This record gives sequence, C-alpha cells and structure tokens, in this order.
Amino acid sequence: MTQPLGPAKVHVVGAGLAGLSAAMVLASRGIAVVLSEAARHAGGRCRSYHDPALDMVIDNGNHLVLSGNAAVSRYLRAVGAQDRLTGPAASAFPFFDLRTGRGWTVRPNEGPVPWWVFDAGRRVPRTQLRDYLGLVSLMRRHPGRRIDEVLSCRGRLWDAFLRPVLVSALNTDPEIASADLAGAVMRETLAKGGRHARPLIAASGLAAAFVEPALDRLRAHGATIRFGHPLRALKFEDDRVAALAFEEGEERLGRADQVILAVPPWIAQKLLPGITVPDAFCAIVNAHFRLMPPAGCPPMVGLVGGMAEWIFAFPDRLSVTVSAADRLLDMDTQTLSEALWRDVAAVHKLSSSLPPCRIVKEKRATFASTPAQEAKRPSTQTRWKNGFLAGDWTDTGLPATIEGALRSGEAAAEHALAKMERP
Repeated sequence: MTQPLGPAKVHVVGAGLAGLSAAMVLASRGIAVVLSEAARHAGGRCRSYHDPALDMVIDNGNHLVLSGNAAVSRYLRAVGAQDRLTGPAASAFPFFDLRTGRGWTVRPNEGPVPWWVFDAGRRVPRTQLRDYLGLVSLMRRHPGRRIDEVLSCRGRLWDAFLRPVLVSALNTDPEIASADLAGAVMRETLAKGGRHARPLIAASGLAAAFVEPALDRLRAHGATIRFGHPLRALKFEDDRVAALAFEEGEERLGRADQVILAVPPWIAQKLLPGITVPDAFCAIVNAHFRLMPPAGCPPMVGLVGGMAEWIFAFPDRLSVTVSAADRLLDMDTQTLSEALWRDVAAVHKLSSSLPPCRIVKEKRATFASTPAQEAKRPSTQTRWKNGFLAGDWTDTGLPATIEGALRSGEAAAEHALAKMERP
C-alpha cells in the first residue's frame, strides 16, 4: 500500500552510529526525521544486550575512542552523554609482555611537542630516540601505499607499541594496511599531543553512552523511529529516489524529501545500482569473562606476545578484543575461551580456572583497511540528487571507527540539508 505524501522530511535508513549521527544533526535543526531500522534495536555493531548465558548486560564488542576524536565529542554533547566515557586523567597506554612477564606504560606528554620520546620512563622500554623518527614519515600523506612501504615494520617499538595500536585502529594486519589511514589516525590524535590521545571507554556500556541517549533526544525532537522495519528496495525516477519499498509497503517521496542510507556496504550496493563499495572484510573476536576485576586493575591493557591484544576491565567483567582475527573464526569456542583466558590470567595474576565466558565473533566487522579497499570507498553523495550514504565504510578519510561512523553521519546530514535549501 502506498502511503500519502506529507511535509518535507529526511528518511534515515539504518540506526547504527552513522544513522543516529545523521538523524541527530537533522532533528536538532528542526528537520522532520524518519529513522528506520531493520533490526529490533539500534546501535548496529555498537550495542549492548543481555546475554542469558552470563546473565549480564555486555557489549557486542569493546570499542575504544580517543579524546582527540572530535566527532565523538560533538555527538556526545548533542545527546547529553558527555559523562558516559571514562579514562585516565592523562594519556597513558599500559602494556604487558606475556613472553617476559613485564609491564610498562607509554605516557605521551600533553602538548604537541613530543618530548616524551626523550624520557626513558615514558617511552617503550629498550627503545631509543632514533626508533621514533620513522613516525614522522607515517604522519605524512601516502596515497595508495601500505604501511610497510613507508615504515620499518620490525623492531622493539613496532612490536611493543605501534603494531598493537595500529591493528586495533585499522582492524587489518598493519604491515599491509593503508599508510594513509594510519597516518590520519596519528595526525588527529598522538601528533597533537597526549591531551588528544587519552583512551576512553564506555564503562557503563555502549548503549548507555551512544545509543539510548540519542534515541531519547531524537524522540524529544519529534523524530519518528521504526524498528523491525527493513527496506527492501529503492525506486527511482530520473535522477531522484522516488519511493522507499519497505516490507510493510511503499512510501512515496516528495520533491523536497531526502534519503540517507546508513547501512552496511553490501546492502547499499544492492539498493543503489552501480555504486562501488569495499568488498573485503576483517573479523574481530571479543571474549567476555564474568569475573570481578581485581582491585587496582587498569581499565585497559595492551598485550604483546599472546593471542589476546587488549584486555578491558569493566565493573562486572573482564573483556578481551582481538582485531584482524580471521584466523580465530574456525577455532571452537572452548579452545578459544581457554586460550584467551590464559592471557588474561597471566596479566592480572588470576586463577587459571576458566570463568563463565561468552565469545562474540564478528566475521565482517569492518572493511579491510588496505589501499585497494580504501580506493573502493564511495563518497557521501550519490548520482541521485536526494540520495546520500553514511557509514564508517564510506570515504571518511579514517579507518572504520566510531569516529569515522559519526563523521559520516554528519556529512550526510549536511548534504541533505543543503539539498533541502537548494533543490
């Protein structure tokens, strides 16, 4: 059944962070927003849910942001959740080497002049000042080049700091990943000084920080939010999207109506004929252990020499993240749980007995951050005048991160607004 036309509005399809970001920008400016999501919940890959096996609320994955992530800051202010992220008062990255049993903390100084690399107590142990000179090259633009083509991917600094940081930021083996994307992350955070590189986590859960406040604020702005409302097709007339074919029926668009597709790339490609999107992906594996963290446990520890890469301490659990984890997808749950727990137990001096655990595997967590896949990322605008794309897989200039997702939503909203003002 075709629904009648109404006042000019923007349809945002997809209630992940990119869609929520776009909807927030639009609704806050008085635009009528219709947010449609195929799933029964919002958040996409950034969500919380009650796990019956653990009988607790967990996040589908452990997401880290940095204090220099400007779009994250704008979004949290807009939804009234500035206090939902926690982290150290100053930039600090604790690490533990499972091969030697030794730990250390990298402590960048606050300002942009990196005097911390001159201080043996702040940099990676057994590294020299000359080891850090290669970072200068990484900060430059290197279109189409891999990291291993601009930086030496070996040595103590690489193994004990750069590789763990870059694999988590890029979710791709960093040796083959895009130097441009790695440099973009560095330029916006560490290169500006420690005040822009303070690690922040959602200690109370991703939903409490990023999703629920946004839904509350959107409802307060009068936005229409529809869950369990999958979009099956778009219908086109000339150079415009003319109708949205949802499972429940077709909705015709007015001449001033706009559409933002904030959906995964493989869905966008089905809906919009002829667009090019990334088509290679990398997995992320997370493990959640139901165990109270030991007293004084740091909120985050990077691991060297183990299977686990980062351990996060939440009030009621310890969680592990492994990026670029395709090699772990076929490992059975029990074996994987035991292997990851051995790493956790070694770092935090805990019993070897495996606590209740939930393994979460995301096969297509992000696009592969290689130069070839970077070249396939589409822009926000499409060849249809009222159709726009949002998502961390679009051409944001960043890897597939929370910052990139939110930035893409902002860009799509601004383009839609411009078209509404100048049809």
